[in-house]
Amino acid sequence: MKTRKLGNSELTVSIVGLGCNNFGMLDVAASRRVVDRAIDQGITLFDTADIYGNRGGSERQLGEILGPRRKDIVLATKFGMKMDDAGTKSGASRTYILQAVEDSLKRLKTDWIDLYQLHQPDPTTPIEETLEALNLLVRQGKVRAIGCSNMSAAQLNAARALSAAKGFAAFESAQDEYSLLKRDIEQGVLSAVEKYGMGLLPYFPLASGMLTGKYTRGAAAPGNTRFAVMTGLANRYMTDANWDKVETLSAFCKAHGHTLLELAFSWLVSHQSVTSVIAGATRPEQIDQNVRAARWDLSSDELAEIDRITAG
Repeated sequence: MKTRKLGNSELTVSIVGLGCNNFGMLDVAASRRVVDRAIDQGITLFDTADIYGNRGGSERQLGEILGPRRKDIVLATKFGMKMDDAGTKSGASRTYILQAVEDSLKRLKTDWIDLYQLHQPDPTTPIEETLEALNLLVRQGKVRAIGCSNMSAAQLNAARALSAAKGFAAFESAQDEYSLLKRDIEQGVLSAVEKYGMGLLPYFPLASGMLTGKYTRGAAAPGNTRFAVMTGLANRYMTDANWDKVETLSAFCKAHGHTLLELAFSWLVSHQSVTSVIAGATRPEQIDQNVRAARWDLSSDELAEIDRITAG
């Protein structure tokens, strides 16, 4: 498993990470099998959030499963989304951050979080207040590095400028949706990430399953798949434009002796700004597939052809 340094931090992570959003929905035994296989395959970045698993379930399962192996991985979690129905436990205020981190540490059964990420911008809290609180956590040793998710380029630029001016710890990573079918961050966010030497952590690398090759245009989604269960996602991704791209990409892969899954991972890894591709799994076999999928070394000509197919 190849590794890359996360931004300018002291963290080094595997180029394929494990998204832990399914934990807490799976039973502990099933989650344990996925965790065990991920560690066996050399995956070191485990990415969760306080909200995953029905508010806290994912962190609790990880806390129970990891045990002494906690020190062998880079554990990332997030805060900011609603942890209660009233919405009082959410956001990025100093008061909330200081409570949220203690709650996550308790659920994870750990003394420190390697990467603590703002899950989404909080329009009600000045970014200076957020960064000051996160800087305090870094100074206290409760957090090793900080990151953000779903921020615009302007918000990212403002946050980095403020950290530099105030001497605060800066966001070292940005976690955003990025895939062959979702390239919006190339319109600003990616440039900011590259400018500051940050690490990009793409989520939904398979476009929620559209890039797995298991769906066919005009055919009903197979039972128990994400698109069969979540029709909103199906409507979002299964557009005629996306189908045109997927079918052309599939032909490209076949001609080169690879699968669509391999292309989805390897294309992301071909970007040096991408530190680790975050992918979830519900079965150990999916871990194996994800790890193998990142090994296609794409040539400059192949990358240019992929751009021609997908950039529009």
